[in-house]
Amino acid sequence: MIDSTTATRLPALTPQIQGRFQLALGQFNFDVNFQIPGRGITAIFGHSGSGKTTLLRCIAGLERATAGFLQINDHCWQDDSKGIFLATHQRSLGYVFQEASLFPHLTVKQNLEYGLRRTPLAQRKIALVEVIELLGISLLLSRRPDRLSGGERQRVAIARALLTSPQLLLMDEPLTALDDQSKAEILPYLEKLHEELAIPLLYVTHSQQELMRLADYMLLMNQGQLIGGGPLSEMLTRFDLPLSHAHEAGVVIEANFLTHDEEFHLTYLEFSGGQLSLPRQTLLPGPLVRVRIQARDVSLALENEIRSSILNVLAATIVEITEEPPGQWLIKLAVGEILLLARITAKSGHLLQLQPGMAVYARVKSLALL
Repeated sequence: MIDSTTATRLPALTPQIQGRFQLALGQFNFDVNFQIPGRGITAIFGHSGSGKTTLLRCIAGLERATAGFLQINDHCWQDDSKGIFLATHQRSLGYVFQEASLFPHLTVKQNLEYGLRRTPLAQRKIALVEVIELLGISLLLSRRPDRLSGGERQRVAIARALLTSPQLLLMDEPLTALDDQSKAEILPYLEKLHEELAIPLLYVTHSQQELMRLADYMLLMNQGQLIGGGPLSEMLTRFDLPLSHAHEAGVVIEANFLTHDEEFHLTYLEFSGGQLSLPRQTLLPGPLVRVRIQARDVSLALENEIRSSILNVLAATIVEITEEPPGQWLIKLAVGEILLLARITAKSGHLLQLQPGMAVYARVKSLALL
């Protein structure tokens, strides 16, 4: 590790959901203590067998942890020190599994009405018509589940869970059983949930693509232990965690739409560190846009080379450098208020004599932005 300066930390999100669970399952020792925000999407991320689903089952009350504690905003669902343990049916939550688990003998509308009937009229926070519009399922209401695609079934399952007006929505790898086309179909609806609903969502996944596209905050699991937790942008750039060292390492930044360049089929975005150009997107003024920048697509220069084919050139400061075998450097950069990662060869790093604290220019091909 090359000597580094301290990275600028993003503002911490106020923890409103707190949990602590200990559980022995044969040789698997599960021990997790966490605090996460009370709204937005928190991803529970890790390899298969890391304990992601076990954590979700503890939160749902399907696994009884010893010395357990769980508080959702102002509501205590479990506190073994006080003898408190709410059964699953007493917890105000919606649960979406890998398989949609719809009632096969009921139509889509009847499946939705089943979810609605679980909640007394006075406690309903979301209307049937609102959920139908939110998930784009108005044309599916008269069909039975066997007449739906995998993506359509999951959208109906999510709608049914929302109609219980839960305080918390749990999703356990809801896209795992879907093909690529179905995943592409349902992801925009999950993004829409994020934008329009105040219900906190815990989303289990081992897909880095889903993580970067959906999450605000994340919990990183390994062998039944929580090895890190924090805002997504912070977790992706921590050198002490495996995400920053993966082949697909990178960051997600949020930017505002500026305009389109119809002549050259480009779209221009703006963020705290400058302006980005990328291939023409179907965007309109409105919510912030997420852009993924992978470390392998970022090159560095000591001067702003104006005559270059690369359109995205951002003034940056080197925050931290670590050596990665064989013969690579991973570099953390501060660009405005955000952090970027760059992966370059060790030879390039030595030729440029790169050191923490140096001012450089980060260059990203427009075609590389996702």
